[in-house]
Amino acid sequence: MSLRTLILALVLVLATGCTTVKGWLSDDKAKAIAPAALVDINATISPKASWTVNLGDNQAKLGLRQRPAIEGDRVFVSNDSGRVLAIDINSGDTLWDSEVVKTGKQGSRLFFWRRKATEAGLTGGPGVGAGLVVVGGRNGEVVALDAETGAERWKTTVTSEVISAPLVHAGLVIVRSGDGRTFGLDAADGTRKWVFDRSLPNLSVRGNGSPVAGGELVFVGYDDGAVIALRAADGLRAWEQLIAQPDGRNELERLADVDGEIQVGLSELYATSFRGQTMAISLADARPLWTRDVGSYGGLGLAADKVVVADNNGTVWALDRAGGTAMWKQEVLARRWLTTPAVQGNFAVVGDVQGYLHWINLDNGQIEGRVRADRSAILATPQVSPTGTLVVLTSDGELKAYPQP
Repeated sequence: MSLRTLILALVLVLATGCTTVKGWLSDDKAKAIAPAALVDINATISPKASWTVNLGDNQAKLGLRQRPAIEGDRVFVSNDSGRVLAIDINSGDTLWDSEVVKTGKQGSRLFFWRRKATEAGLTGGPGVGAGLVVVGGRNGEVVALDAETGAERWKTTVTSEVISAPLVHAGLVIVRSGDGRTFGLDAADGTRKWVFDRSLPNLSVRGNGSPVAGGELVFVGYDDGAVIALRAADGLRAWEQLIAQPDGRNELERLADVDGEIQVGLSELYATSFRGQTMAISLADARPLWTRDVGSYGGLGLAADKVVVADNNGTVWALDRAGGTAMWKQEVLARRWLTTPAVQGNFAVVGDVQGYLHWINLDNGQIEGRVRADRSAILATPQVSPTGTLVVLTSDGELKAYPQP
């Protein structure tokens, strides 16, 4: 079990008020790690879901930020039961539903252990592009479907579990596997064109950021605190930049993963590290433009003039894109295990461990809207369509759409 999954499990138990933890922690210690109580807000908007689709509760078993994907007026989503669905973003109607991987169960030989382990399933959220929907699986499966019909185009296997969404770019499907390898697969038939291999530290936070495209380069965040730029044509390393130095007296202190969303602007790249650093990097020469001592297990949201990040303590920051200075910070969501912020109109939207969504004004950092999407945690980054509809997936598999307020 990873560090983040272990901590999150403990927080979830505390958040739901389970009485079985009595005696484990003192009241003071329990309060110190429990999510901060919600404070009253001066609500100026009242977000309401326009539709809901239930995908099943297997999402909670993954402990991953498995987000939906949006292209045009369609939402594509996968679940750990091995299915991929295309949903109309306007109505919530299911357009197609394909079984991609058949899941198997293996029972325990111990009579008192009744849970069964899933041998296969989809662990990487969907990547979309060039008429394809591509998903990754627990056993390294990579499956490409026709985005219009859901029919299988091709299927291949990489060397390890795929827990991030593949990237479709420049005639390739770029896949990051859990063993540190990044694969360039031909989008037409799935044949391997290249592979980039990088060793991983002994201990890391569970989760991999998805590869991100920028022109002829593909950017990948790694568990050692670095961002690597690969040439899309052949997978060769163009440059690398360390976002945070993984130093410390032990492996726990050296955690520096770049696991969340990397954002690419016109001439710069933005990335954040679990170790507490956010950096802007010049795309032209990989030169750091600025660094700020704010970091996250998640990723970044990008607004017109701001980079928005929810740090490891639950403080939401807006940093100036040009120089990295703090424009505002919002501290009332402490220890609520916030998602990566999504930008919807003039709001940054974050989900939390108790299933709430919070709409934060990008101008001043004030929370102006709140809704409880579900009673389970929201781990995946909410996604926003070109028309402004926000789509969120909860750990219990509730998929909901919220039009722009």
